[in-house]
Amino acid sequence: MNSTRLFLLSLALLALVSPMFAQEAGAAGAGQINWVKVASVFAMAIASAEGLARNPVAAGSIRFALILGLALIESLALYTLVIILL
Repeated sequence: MNSTRLFLLSLALLALVSPMFAQEAGAAGAGQINWVKVASVFAMAIASAEGLARNPVAAGSIRFALILGLALIESLALYTLVIILL
């Protein structure tokens, strides 16, 4: 009973939220650079450099967090490319 209720609630939520993901006409492939994504990568790099300058002892963990974050951003871009091409 409880799992059926959860399934129906999830299905209703999906039906109500799905119009949010619809694209406007001409939005895909407009040829414009999304500067927010570019700026976020640079902001991560600047923040990690600032953290390294303030606390050189934590260099390993800061470097790991930076590389992990950048890898996750890159994997998201690759997954998006795969979804678009399929």
